[in-house]
Amino acid sequence: MKKIIYAISTLMLVALLFNGAYAQTTGKIAGKVIDAKTSETLIGATVNIEGTTTGAATDVDGKYTLSGLKPGKYTVLVRYIGYQTKSVSDVEVKAGEVTALNITASASESTALKEVVVRATYRQASVASLYAVQKNSVSISDGISSEVIKRSPDRNTADVLKRVSGATVQDNKFVVIRGLSDRYNTALLDGGPLPSTENNRKAFSFDIVPSNLVENLTITKTATPDNPGDFAGGLIHIQTKDLPDQNFISFGIAGGYNTASTGKDFISGPRNTSDYFGFDNGKRQLPNGFATTDQVTTNALTQQQSNANLRAMPNDWNRYVNTALPTQNYQFSIGRVHDAKESGNRFGAIFALTYRNQQNIYSDIQRDFYQYKYNDDAYKFSTNVGALLNLGYTFGKNKITFKNVYNRIYDDQYLGREGHNNSDLDVKYYAFDLQQKALLKSTLEGNHPIGEKGAKLNWELSYGNVLNDQPGQRKALYTRQTNSGEPFRAQLTSLTKENSTLFGKLNEDSYSGGVNYSMPVKLFTQSTFKAGVSSLYRTRRYDVRFVGPLFADAFANDPNNFDELNQIMQRPLNTLFAPDLINRGVYKLAEVALTPSDSYTANSTTNAGYLMLDNKLTEKLRFVWGARVEQFTTNVTPISYQNPGDNVHQQYTDILPSANLTYALTEKINLRASYSRTLARPEFRELATSQYYDYELLAFQQGNPNLKRTNIDNFDVRFELFPSAGQIFSVSGFYKKFKNAIEAFNSDGTSTRIIQYFNSARANVYGVELEARKSLDFIKPTDFLKNTTVYANVSVAKSVADNPVNAGINLQYKDRPLLGQAPYVINAGVQHSFLNNKLIFNALYNRVGPRLSLAAGALYKNVFDVPRDVIDAQLGLKVLKGKGEIKINAGDILNQRFTFFFDDNNNKRFDKGDYTQSSYRVGSTYTASFTYTL
Repeated sequence: MKKIIYAISTLMLVALLFNGAYAQTTGKIAGKVIDAKTSETLIGATVNIEGTTTGAATDVDGKYTLSGLKPGKYTVLVRYIGYQTKSVSDVEVKAGEVTALNITASASESTALKEVVVRATYRQASVASLYAVQKNSVSISDGISSEVIKRSPDRNTADVLKRVSGATVQDNKFVVIRGLSDRYNTALLDGGPLPSTENNRKAFSFDIVPSNLVENLTITKTATPDNPGDFAGGLIHIQTKDLPDQNFISFGIAGGYNTASTGKDFISGPRNTSDYFGFDNGKRQLPNGFATTDQVTTNALTQQQSNANLRAMPNDWNRYVNTALPTQNYQFSIGRVHDAKESGNRFGAIFALTYRNQQNIYSDIQRDFYQYKYNDDAYKFSTNVGALLNLGYTFGKNKITFKNVYNRIYDDQYLGREGHNNSDLDVKYYAFDLQQKALLKSTLEGNHPIGEKGAKLNWELSYGNVLNDQPGQRKALYTRQTNSGEPFRAQLTSLTKENSTLFGKLNEDSYSGGVNYSMPVKLFTQSTFKAGVSSLYRTRRYDVRFVGPLFADAFANDPNNFDELNQIMQRPLNTLFAPDLINRGVYKLAEVALTPSDSYTANSTTNAGYLMLDNKLTEKLRFVWGARVEQFTTNVTPISYQNPGDNVHQQYTDILPSANLTYALTEKINLRASYSRTLARPEFRELATSQYYDYELLAFQQGNPNLKRTNIDNFDVRFELFPSAGQIFSVSGFYKKFKNAIEAFNSDGTSTRIIQYFNSARANVYGVELEARKSLDFIKPTDFLKNTTVYANVSVAKSVADNPVNAGINLQYKDRPLLGQAPYVINAGVQHSFLNNKLIFNALYNRVGPRLSLAAGALYKNVFDVPRDVIDAQLGLKVLKGKGEIKINAGDILNQRFTFFFDDNNNKRFDKGDYTQSSYRVGSTYTASFTYTL
C-alpha cells in the first residue's frame, strides 16, 4: 500500500512539473480569512474583487486565492453570514507575483438587514490580521509565520527556532525552552510526532526543513487538551507548506569557513565517494554468513574459520591525512499549482532537496578528572542529505494533503588520544566511529467542513521510520608504564567494550492516526466545542555486537613465540592486524557477550482522547478548558535475559486536565493564567539494560528497567502588551512541580563508572520570563529607527530536586538543581533593514546559565557546563529585482570553549580544584550563500 501511495504521488508530481508555465502577465491575491476575536478560520467566506465577477470561497483552512488579475490596485470584499462585510482597498497586484492578504472579519452586533461595511486599506488589514493572531492565541505560546521567515536570512528550521522567544538550539537539534533541556520538550512535524534521531537521548534534527518551506513555527508553553501531554518545557509545532501560492523554482548554494578546521590537516579512516552522498559503500558492515555469537563465545570455530571471519571484518586501520574542505550547502525546491477554472479546485506540489557537507576539527580536547588526564583530537566528516515532497488538493471547502520528509545524516569521526591514568599507565587510544542516521516521515491529512454552521472534521494518518546504524565502530588501546621509556604495546590479551569493534543497528517504525472534530456552540457569547481521539504505535529493534581479534591461545601459549608476541604488540596501528598475521593464526575471533544482552526489542502504544471547550464568556474574558486521557503501554525486552526484572512491561492511564484563562484588559493588553498537568515518559533506551561504552565520556551508559513516568503540574501567569503588530512586551511567571523526574547520574559504586537513570522523588522549578520586541521609532520617528527592531528574552529560574534514597549507592547530596535546568537564559538581538527591505542586518546574542548535565554519585561530583557568550551576525542583500539574495553569516564569533566540569566545592562555578570532564572549542564559522527564485 505504501509503495502504491508513493508511486501515485510521484506521477502526480511529474505531471505538475510538466504543466505549462503560468502567465507572467497576471498576478494573484491569496491569504486567509479569520475571526477578529478568536482567530478561528472562517469556512466558506466569499472573497470578491469589487466591481468584477472574480471571486473565491475560503476552504476549510480559511484560505482563498484570486487568480488571473492584471497588474494594478484593487478593492477586495469579504462577506460571511453573521459577520460584517469587510472592504480592503489599495491592494496592489504585480505581474507574476502573489500579493499576500490576510483579513480579519468581525461578527455583526445586530440583526439588522442593512449591510454594514467595515473599510480598511491594504496595510491596515495586513497589520490587523497579524495583530489578531498574536493576541488571540489559545495558550501561552510564541511563534513565527512564513511572512516573518521570508524577511529573515534563516536557511532552515533550526535557524528559525533561534528567533522564537525562550528557545535556544544547540548543535541544530538540542532545544532548551525556558531553561528546560530537550528531555522535557516534544516536537511535531505537520501534526505528527517527530521521531528522535539520537540513540541515547531525545533530540530532533531541526535543520532538515528549508526555511522557505515552513508555513509557521510555534512553541506552545502551556498545554491544551488537543495537544500531546508529554512535555513540560515546550511543544514545538512545525507546519510545512502544502499548496504553493504560485509556481516557483528556487535554488541556493553556500560555502563556509571554520576557523578551527578549514584548510587544516584532516585525519580520518578510509574515505569513499559514497560518503559524500551520505551512504557507506557497505564494506564496513558485517558480511552475510559471519559467525554467530554462540559460535564465537563457545569456541566452536576452528582456527581456519576464525581466520576467515577476521579477514571479512573491516581491517583498514590506516589514518589518512587530507585538507579539511570548506563547508558546502546546496538547496533546491520547486513548487507547482494548478487551478481548475470551472470547479475552483486546486492541486499543488512542493519538492525540495537539501545537501550539506562539513569537515570539523576539534583539537586539544581536554579531559582531566579523577584517574584520567587525556588530550584528544577529533575529526568529524559529516554529510546531511534531505528531501521533501508535499502534495495538496482542495475541492470545494475540503482539503487533503500528503506530506513527506526524508533526512539522512552521515557522521564519520576519528579520535586520537594521548595521556595517562592513575594506574601509572601512559595511554594511546584510537577510535574510528561511523554513524548513519535516517529519518522518514509521511503524513496524510484531511480537513472537511461538516454542515453549514462552521463544524470541522480533521483526520490524520502518519508513518515514521528512524534508522541509526553504526557499522564498525573500531577502537584500539596502547599502554606502557608511566615514565618507563618503554615502547607502547597494544592490548590484545583481553577483549572489552573499550577496545572492541562495535556493529550496531537500530530500526524504529511508528504509526499514528487521529480524528478531531470541532463545532461552534451557543454557550455564553461565543464558544467552540472540540473533541478528538488519536493513537501512536512505536516498535524498535536494536542489534549490537562487540567483536574483535585476540591472540590465539595456541600462539600465545607457545613459549617460543614470546619475543614475537612482544614485537607484534609494538606494531603501529596500520599493521597491527595485517593479513599475514591473520593468515598465520596469530589471532582468534572473540566477542563480548553478556546477560542480559545488549540487543533488545521494544514497542509502545499511546491511545488518547480529549474533550475541550473554548468559551468566550464575555467580550473580554476567554476560558479554554478540558481534559485529555492518555493510555500508555510499553515493553522493552532483551534478546536474552535471566532476571525477569530486566523484561520491562509498563502500563499507565493518565487524566491530564488543563485550563487557560485570558482577560483582554484593553485592546492591546492581555492577562493570562493557566494550569495543566503533563508528563514525561522514559524512552526505550532509558529503560533498556543494554550497556554502551562512550569512549568520549569514558563511561558506560545503561538504562534502568524500574524507571517510572514523570508527572508534572504546571502553573503560569502572563502579562502581555502588543504596542503594534509584530511587537510585544510580556512578563511571565511559571511554577512546575515534578514527581518522579527522570534524571541521569553517576552510578559509581563499583570500579566501573556507569551513567544510569533514576527517578528523583520530588523536583520544583519556578521562574520569571521577560520578553520584549519593539521597533525604535518610539525614540524618534525617523526611517532609520522605524526600520530597527530590538529583541530580548530573559528567563530566570530556580530549581530543587531531591535525590532518591533507593539509588543503589550512597549519594553525596540530598538535593541539587533539576537536571538540564538553566538558572538563566538570555536571548537578545537587533535587526535593521536598509534600502526598502533590500538589505537586512541581524545580530543575535545568547547565553545559557550553568546547567547540571549529570548528577553526582558516591564518588563523582555533579557535572555542570560553563556558560558561553554566543554572538551570531547575519547580513542579507536582495538582488536581481528581488529574485536573488546574498547572505553573509558569522556564527559563534567569540568561539568560547565548551567546558563540562565536576563541581568539587558544589558552588556551580568552574574554579580551581574542579576537574574537567571535557573542554574544547568548535571554531567560528563564516558562510556566504546565494539563493535565486524563479
